[in-house]
Amino acid sequence: MKILVCISHVPDTTSKINFTDGDTKFDTNGVQFVINPNDEFGLTRAMWFKEKQGANVTVVNVGGAETEPTLRKALAIGADEAIRVNTSATDGFSVAKQLAKVVADGSYDLVIAGRESIDYNGGMVPGLLAGLTGANFVNNCIGLEVNGSTATATREIDGGKETVSASLPIVVGGQKGLVEESDLKIPNMRGIMMARKKPLNVLEPVDSVAKTQSVSFEKPAPKGAVKLVSPDNLDELVDLLHNEAKVI
Repeated sequence: MKILVCISHVPDTTSKINFTDGDTKFDTNGVQFVINPNDEFGLTRAMWFKEKQGANVTVVNVGGAETEPTLRKALAIGADEAIRVNTSATDGFSVAKQLAKVVADGSYDLVIAGRESIDYNGGMVPGLLAGLTGANFVNNCIGLEVNGSTATATREIDGGKETVSASLPIVVGGQKGLVEESDLKIPNMRGIMMARKKPLNVLEPVDSVAKTQSVSFEKPAPKGAVKLVSPDNLDELVDLLHNEAKVI
């Protein structure tokens, strides 16, 4: 089985976020980048298929050379090879278009992408990719098994879970629950040394026109000051909740 895992290069959630050029561009100075958490769950599940079923695992990213350390980390975790499409990830459609070419050329049986990236939270790439390639699609996936040419997936739905089956090829939008957090792999020294010898292929992009663009960014308003109320003064607390906070 050939598996392609889509990797987004995203800021660590502990990074301090700023914008430049009149709040129209993201400031990358001093920002630590990591594998998108939803993608990391998918990569870990792909490694399970490699260990249990002998699958071949390729990771792919759409981005500039600055994303290669993130791909190298995925190789150190255990992926067999990496692909970087040499163009900026401008919007969901253009990213999906680049990934669709990789999928078509590689004839992958299973494509695992995070349901969304934690930077822009667009949540559109997996579905667009499935549509462009004609593959079956399961989003919000929290469980995945493959038996022969059939995949069985469990996904979150409103108020519960749903288990579905579909034939390969299939695109999966994974998330927390696809594996347990305790199962996430941390690269060891042997994996890091081996990653240096694994192929990282750089592909030139296909022609694509972005369908959306970011106009401006705005950080959330800072939290207001905390007002402490004595536990003995319930009347004041009720008054503040009713007239100031307006929550009752």
